[in-house]
Amino acid sequence: MKYLIVGLGNIGAEYADTRHNIGFRVLDALAEASDTVFTAGRYGSTATIKYKGRTLILLKPSTYMNLSGKAVRYWLDAEKIDIANLLVVVDDIALPFGTLRMRPKGSDGGHNGLKNINELLGRNDYSRIRFGIGGNFARGQQVDYVLGEWTDEERKALPERLKVFGDAVLSFATIGAERTQNLFNNK
Repeated sequence: MKYLIVGLGNIGAEYADTRHNIGFRVLDALAEASDTVFTAGRYGSTATIKYKGRTLILLKPSTYMNLSGKAVRYWLDAEKIDIANLLVVVDDIALPFGTLRMRPKGSDGGHNGLKNINELLGRNDYSRIRFGIGGNFARGQQVDYVLGEWTDEERKALPERLKVFGDAVLSFATIGAERTQNLFNNK
C-alpha cells in the first residue's frame, strides 16, 4: 500500500526557517527519524520510508507554495496513488502555535497552496494536517508573519511538536484519517 505525504513550503534558503515552511519541516523530521534522505526529482524532492508494511513517499514540492498542485498531481499519477492515500501537511494561522488539526477533506481555508491543489485535482476530498502557527500579527502583516522566522520560544517547542506531527502522519498511513483525527486533533 502506497501513500503520498506532501509537506507544503517554499524552496530556497531564505524560506527554510519560516512558519510557512512547516510542511517541509515535518517531513524532514520524519525522514531523519527514519534514517532516509531526500533526493531531487521532478517537481520536488522525495524520500521513501517503509512503515508497518506501507510505503510512504514524502514529497517537498519545488514549485513554490502557490503552485503545489502541479507537484501533487504529477506524483499521484507517477506513483499510481489513490487520492484516499494522499495527505498534505500545511501551516494554519487560524490555529494556535503547535496545534494539530487533521481533516479527511475540506476547503482551502484561504491557504493558497491548498487552493492550487484543489484546483488542479478538481476536488478537495483528500486528507490534510494543519499545523497551527498562530495569528499574532497586525492587520495587513499576514505575509510578513507567515514568511517570518520562528520566535525563540516557538523554536524551542518545535522538536516535540514535529515528533507529534510525524506520529500523526504514520498513524494516517496505518489507521486512516478519521481514527487519526480522533487520536491527534488538538493534541
